[in-house]
Order: sequence, then C-alpha cells, then structure tokens
Amino acid sequence: MESCAACGKTDAGLKACAACKLVKYCNANCQIAHRSKHKKACRKKARELFDLKLFAHLPAREDCPICMLPLPFGIECTYMSCCGKQICNGCAFHLTQAVCPYCNAPQPRDTEEMIKRLLERIEKFNDANAMVNLGVFYKMGMNGLPIDHSKAAELFQRASELGSAEAHCNIGNLYHFGEGVKRDIKNAVKHWEIAAMMGNERSRHNLGVIEENDGNFDRAMKHLMISAKCGHDSSLQAVKEGFIMGRVTKTDFEITLRAHKASQDEMKSDHRDIVRRFKSEHDLCTTTNT
Repeated sequence: MESCAACGKTDAGLKACAACKLVKYCNANCQIAHRSKHKKACRKKARELFDLKLFAHLPAREDCPICMLPLPFGIECTYMSCCGKQICNGCAFHLTQAVCPYCNAPQPRDTEEMIKRLLERIEKFNDANAMVNLGVFYKMGMNGLPIDHSKAAELFQRASELGSAEAHCNIGNLYHFGEGVKRDIKNAVKHWEIAAMMGNERSRHNLGVIEENDGNFDRAMKHLMISAKCGHDSSLQAVKEGFIMGRVTKTDFEITLRAHKASQDEMKSDHRDIVRRFKSEHDLCTTTNT
C-alpha cells in the first residue's frame, strides 16, 4: 500500500498530485507541507506529461461536407453563413454562386446581409465558427466593419470557450502582436499549444518558429515536422532548412517529405486547383494593375 509523501501515513484513500501523478498525499495540508521539496520534480514531470500530449498524433482533418475530401487550410475554405458549414472553395465556387451548395439557401445579397446572418447564428446557435469569422472581419477591418481588435478578441475568446481551435490560434496571434490585448508571448504560446493539440497547423508552425528563435532546435523541429506532415508548406521549408543545417536527420526529413505529399494529395481536387489558379491569376492582375 502506498504512503503519503509528506507524513508517511499509509492509507487507501490517498490522492495523487494533480500535476505530475508522481506522489500521493493524505490531504491538502500534507501537499502544502511537501511542496517545497516536491516542486522541482513536479514541474519537470508535469512538463513531460504535457509534452506527450503536445507532440502526439494530430486528429484527422474535418472533411468538406460536399466533396468529402479533407478540408484544406483556412483561406481555402468558405464559411456558409446560412447553415454554418465550412466547405472547400472548390465546392463553394464550382457548384453555384446563387445558392449554398449544402442547404440551397440563397447566398447573401451583400456584405451587410452576410454580417446580419453571422450575428443571427451567434445569437441563435452560439456558433463558434460564426464568431471566428466575425472576429476576423473586425481584426482586419473587412466587409464594411471597422478595425476593432478589442471586439475581435472578445469574439475569439467566446469561440475558444466553445472549443474552437481557430479561435485559440487567433487569440495567440493577438497576444503575439499586442493587438487588442497587452503583448504577452507566454499567453500566445499557451493558446497556440491548445490549438495545435486540436489539429491547427498554423499554430503548430508558430510554436516551431518560437522555439527556433529561442534556440530550442529539437522542440522546434518536432513542431515543424508535425505541421509539415499535415501538408503545411512553410513548415516543410523550415524542416528542409533544418535538415541542411543538421538539425533534422535524413530519415526524419524523408518521412516528413513523403507525409507532406500524401497530405497534399488527400486535399487535392480538380475543382480546388481551378479555384486556386483563378485566385492566383486574379491577384496577379490586381497587382499588375495597381
């Protein structure tokens, strides 16, 4: 039978330290009395346990409800303000521009109606994706809304409490740049870690960059290899540079390269490629004409 780490009493009802699970105590008083002796080992073990979660395999990507292929990264998806579905741009632009390809509701006539629909989905359904989209509009000053980082932070916070990885990613960005909140890198990392464990590749990439800037190259490459394997191009480039500099083994680089290609292939479709090409040509024309 185990004994209390503080007083040595043997009891079947001992409770383990919530942070590290290494030792057990009779009660809170014993835990407080033992804290000074246990603190260093507790923090070390707690970090090890956290890292097991942080660097674990990512959950599978959500599928587009129309083509049933894994959804691509954020800017290549469209949020439908009528039904609240996230669909890939290939389906959003290929099927029809007049109605929603999922629920057949008429598309909003203008940005004012779209904003109204987002507000309705937030009020009626507590829709986290609607909060994130509206938050991005306020953050960027898009679709007729003024730049309001405080309002954006409020919307992202509400969405994060509903379990939105994208919201945690955006909150991390706000803390990193000090937009609408006091600049706080620790809080940025905290939210990026939550988002990364939920499968957000951009947050995972950001964590890799932060660790690399701090000189923690092993941790940096771990993060970057995970996001690269999910198809993140910037992360793959960083892993390639890490390989050249001797921070990534040849075997790990080859595994990452193959996984990146497999993820990209899973997200590919003719319709998505057409939209991507069209947007690229449109951006080029806009740049040329400016």
